[in-house]
Amino acid sequence: MTVALTLIAAYLIGSVDFAVLVARIHGVDIRQVGSGNPGTSNVLRTLGKVPAAMVFIGDLLKGVIAAAMGTVAGGGDPQAVWAFAAGLAAVLGHCYPIFHRFKGGKGVATAAGVLIYTIPLGGLVLGGLWAVVVGITRVASLGSLAVVLLAVPVAIWRGVRGASLAVLVAILLLIVWRHRGNIGRMLGGAEQKLA
Repeated sequence: MTVALTLIAAYLIGSVDFAVLVARIHGVDIRQVGSGNPGTSNVLRTLGKVPAAMVFIGDLLKGVIAAAMGTVAGGGDPQAVWAFAAGLAAVLGHCYPIFHRFKGGKGVATAAGVLIYTIPLGGLVLGGLWAVVVGITRVASLGSLAVVLLAVPVAIWRGVRGASLAVLVAILLLIVWRHRGNIGRMLGGAEQKLA
């Protein structure tokens, strides 16, 4: 019962869309401007660095809080399957938020929060990789997909195994699915760059 309630709570936490909330504070409906995606990159392009940082931190904390809740519910091991399962619930909430008609973002920052909590050093390494790829290419989605490709070997390096690894793979596959439009635009040379 505790685990089920934790997963529901993690989904609800994930459903809080900071891009929508921060943009609303600035008098903007983020779903009606730029790419229309309620995420950090669109906020950065349309509202600037400070609002984007607010969105990123909020979305990151959703993953951290969810994984921490799963850890407590699952007995205290941050790499136990319930930590990753609660993280998956939060990422699902971010991508398909009940508070916003199930139309959300792509889940990258929330998943990053899960990784930073469950495999701190690995999460930092992957965050550094994202920053390098985006710094060179100015394409946030390319950085996100590069991290997805390397997340499993990094997680294995940090000791994630079995069911926990399987749930992490589910999180990563969801992120790839949410980026299918970006992948098409990248292949066509039409993906938007950061300013």
